[in-house]
Parts: sequence; structure tokens; C-alpha cells
Amino acid sequence: MTFDQMLALVILAAVVAALIHGKVRADVVALTGAAALLATGVLRPVEVQSAFASPAIITLASLFVIAYAIELSGLLDWVIQRGVILCRRIGALGLWLAMGLCGAGSAFLNNTPIVVLAAPVVRDMAESLGHSPKRYLIPLSYLTIMGGACTLIGTSTNLLVNDMARNAGQPGFGIFEITPVALVIGAAGAAYLFLLGGRTLAKHAGDVSSDADQDQADSGVGYVGDAELFAKHRPLDLTRAMVSAGVFVGVVVVAAMGWAPIAAAAFAGAVLLVLLGTINADEAYRGLRPEVLLLIAGMVVVGLSFEVTGLASTVTGGLIGLIQPLGPWGALFLLYGFVLLCTEVLSNAAVAVLLTPLAVALADSMGVDARPFIVAVMMAASAAFATPFGYQTNVLVFQIGRYSYMDFVRVGLPMNLITWVVGGLIIPLVFPF
Repeated sequence: MTFDQMLALVILAAVVAALIHGKVRADVVALTGAAALLATGVLRPVEVQSAFASPAIITLASLFVIAYAIELSGLLDWVIQRGVILCRRIGALGLWLAMGLCGAGSAFLNNTPIVVLAAPVVRDMAESLGHSPKRYLIPLSYLTIMGGACTLIGTSTNLLVNDMARNAGQPGFGIFEITPVALVIGAAGAAYLFLLGGRTLAKHAGDVSSDADQDQADSGVGYVGDAELFAKHRPLDLTRAMVSAGVFVGVVVVAAMGWAPIAAAAFAGAVLLVLLGTINADEAYRGLRPEVLLLIAGMVVVGLSFEVTGLASTVTGGLIGLIQPLGPWGALFLLYGFVLLCTEVLSNAAVAVLLTPLAVALADSMGVDARPFIVAVMMAASAAFATPFGYQTNVLVFQIGRYSYMDFVRVGLPMNLITWVVGGLIIPLVFPF
């Protein structure tokens, strides 16, 4: 092992340890790691620059602006209020249907503002029905997480995995190419939540979160960014809503038809909204969510050091020797489970950056198509169900619902197992080896 490889490994270990410890914001940790790699000469400035100019970063920044324009128009509030009316008409079933609509919306819009707006409504509606809100708030978070995995643009994780796979020489994914897989996994998870998960939470509705858990949740909000940016309820501005929604649909259509790359389509859409006056420049900057963008950029730099120093090929060579005898199906199941474990303790961006190259190398060593392995990383990297701090929406409902840590373990572990088994079975059927 060369000196640069050892240095890259030490810096990675320090970054991972800091992320697990959780006392410093994740974006600060990632940028510190990137700065250390640059200062020690492991990476050159031009290589760091390429990470910050990644198509995933451009796409995400543009989609954040478009999504914020939709939120400012009051369209998201209006849709949620229609769900409230439905709940009042048909009771608890309406509440589950409204939560399902939130999950569907997360396939196209960032799920943080959806949960910020919907969680208080779900809580109030549950109480009006005489039910504990704890029965519904964790399922709301999980449904939006699974909904976000249904499209390439539904979550930053999918965009980042797609970007890392293209850097490894793989073709990119279409916006809806992963949808069949995610829908099957989501349907299995939703069925579990509806039939068993909600009832399990209801049995423990008397539990309250400890002061230690609450302190950790408070620090977690700093980890995911300022949710209050999205918390204000806004009246519907029909013209603004139609223009912003129309531009968003146009971006999706252009990218889905292959007329332009998603990064170019989203960037053009965001600029068009500013030019049309639907959102002004100051509002666009407020909607950018730099803490997410910088976290991703910093982790891309850290992951790039593995490629540049040759450490990735050294590590994957050793792992492949252990996994290869299992065959493609066994290797896929093992990879899926490993990603699930990692995403509970690391940020989704870190998991995507570090494990996507491993997935591609594993497939190449077996002489099979890498796409099922890449999709496994996409699906599993967002599936942080077993802890309240593995995903930003979990942190939000943890606070609102006054959950205990064990509430997430009780419901999240079976959720992980179900999605693991279903994902391992369905992915090779849609994306053959």
C-alpha cells in the first residue's frame, strides 16, 4: 500500500468516525475530509473541482429551486389540505391514503418539506379520530422515503449513485427506469406498515422519548438542515402554482424522452422560473439547501480519492475474492444487506459514493451486468428505517411524535428485512444479470 493510499484510508476513517459520532454537521465533516485530501496532495485541485461540478450537484441544485417555487406557490399546502378533507370523510383509511399521496409526491419533490407540512396535519387528524399519532407518523416518514426511491430525481441518493456509476463507465439511468423495482419494494413495505407496523406502534403509544433521545434529535436537525425553511403554510397562488408545476412537468418530460440530460433540463427549468418571475433570485438562493449540496460534493471528493490512489481496486479485489463464490444472486443479496447496514450509521451520500464503485467492480469481476448491483445500492442506500437518525424525515417525525429510539427499532428492523428480501428477489427480474 502506497503512502497516498494509507493517507486516503486514514482520512476516510476519520470522516466515517465523525459522521457516526454525529456531533459535527455532516456537511462540515465531508468538506473537512475534502480539504485534508487537497492539502496533503492526495488529490489535485482539478480533481476536486470536477466533484463540485458534478451533474448530480447541478441537477439537485436546480430541482431544489424548482421544488421551492412549487412550495412558495402554496400548491403543496393545497394538496395536503385536500387530503385532510378526504380523511374527514372516510376516517383512518383516508389518513392512510393521504399518507400514500405524500409518498407518491416524494417521487418528484424532496420529501423533507412534504413531511414538515404533512406531519402536523397527520398528528391532528389522528387525534381527532381518537388514535395515537404515533401510529401514523413513522409510517409517514417511511412512505416518503420509499416514494423518493421510485424515480431517479426523487432522492439525491439515486442521482448520486447514477453519477458515480457513470464515472465508473456505466450508462446512466432514465428517470423512470428504476420505478418498477421501487414500486414493488414500496408496495411490500406499505403493506407491512398498514397491516402490522401501525399496530405495533399503537401498542407502544404510551412510550415517550428520553431526554437523551430528544437531545440527539435536536442535534439531528442541524445534521439535515433548517426544516423551518419549509414549515410556513402558504395560500394557493394559482398562477404561480401552474407555472412552477408546468415547468417541473416539462423538465421531467424532456429528460424522460431523452431530449436533454436531466442536469441540463433541470438547470434550464430553474433559470426559466427566475426569468418568468415565478421565483425571484433571493428566493431561489434560499431554496438551494447548500448543506445538502456541500455534503454530497465533499463526499464525492472523499470517494474520488479511492479511485485516484488505486485504493478502490485494492479493497474491492480482496472483497471480491470472498463474495464471488456466492454467484450473482448471493452477491446481490449480500451487497444489499451491507448497504442497508451502512446507511443506518452513515449519510446516504457517503454510502452512495463509497459503495457504488464496489458494486460495479463486483459485477465486472463476475462478468455480469452491473445495473442490478447499482440498483441495489440505490434502493438500499435510502432505506434507513431502523434508527431515528438515519434519514432526515425520521428525525422530523421523531420530534413531532415524541417517539423513543426503540419505536424505530421495533418497526424499522422488520421493514429492513422485508425490503431486503423483496429487493433481492425483484431487482434481477427487472434488471437481469
